[in-house]
Amino acid sequence: MRRNLGYFKVKIQVSKMSATSYPAPNHTSLITLYKHINLPKNSSKLQNTNNLIIHITMNQILHILVLLLVSVTYYSYADDPSGNYCNPNTVVSSSSKISSNIDHLLADILTKFQQGATFIMSSYGTNKDMIYGLAQCRGDLSSQNCLSCIQDAAQQVRDLCPTQSDARIWYDYCFLRYSQDKFYGQVDTSIGTLYKNTQNVTNPDSFNHELGNLFDKISEQATKPSNDGLGKDEKKLSDFDTLYGLVQCTRDLSPVNCRQCLAIAIQNFDDFCSNSKGCRVLYSSCYVRYELYPFFFPLDDQPPRNIGHTLRKSFNHH
Repeated sequence: MRRNLGYFKVKIQVSKMSATSYPAPNHTSLITLYKHINLPKNSSKLQNTNNLIIHITMNQILHILVLLLVSVTYYSYADDPSGNYCNPNTVVSSSSKISSNIDHLLADILTKFQQGATFIMSSYGTNKDMIYGLAQCRGDLSSQNCLSCIQDAAQQVRDLCPTQSDARIWYDYCFLRYSQDKFYGQVDTSIGTLYKNTQNVTNPDSFNHELGNLFDKISEQATKPSNDGLGKDEKKLSDFDTLYGLVQCTRDLSPVNCRQCLAIAIQNFDDFCSNSKGCRVLYSSCYVRYELYPFFFPLDDQPPRNIGHTLRKSFNHH
């Protein structure tokens, strides 16, 4: 495909890749992209494009390519959830008071996110018709992209679970759930979705040692109140490989419960995701992920690589 950046044309061959290979670019990232090109203020100077190309280094070109791939990836797949759950034991009529309360609850959540919220616990209704809801974005996401994700989640969860009063939907960037049960503050790992890269690392002993150290560190970060349940970092493994890790608890959890949820989620690294180059675990109370490519903000300059295929597993222990 072709993209015009001023008078500088970039031809990019975009291969099919995971919907979550890179995070969506925020406003600052897009400004940075244009600053990297360093366009002259006088448009008449752009007649000789060869002079323009001379001012762009290879690192700058790679950064631009990453940002463009981020844009293509995010905006092409933003509507696709990573997982969802519609409790079959909570079926209600579409004309019922509970169904109406769910619609009011979602409208209230959207209003608060439009006002800049990135996390909300809200309820609507009275007595047996009360609905409790929670919505949260990943802590490294910009408020603008957070709102877009929650808008998608609110629409999709009603489309996917039109007659259930207990429903959940996961995206890589946000999570939304509602229920007639007051679930706030409780660790919930009974329902979830797992993803793993089908390619394995070549040095599992060394890799798993570094993986354990990294997640000990970022789990500790997540339990500090000032971090709102978020922990993220990276570890350089070699001249060619960097390990990226992120954990996120829902912000209704206490530090102790956050740590408990993360510990349960991380156990999947030795089980379903054993020796894999990448893994994601999505629970109702926490989220953990590691990859050998950048997937969280701030965006790394590392160019995209062959990331392999992804295998998904969903489970329900209710």
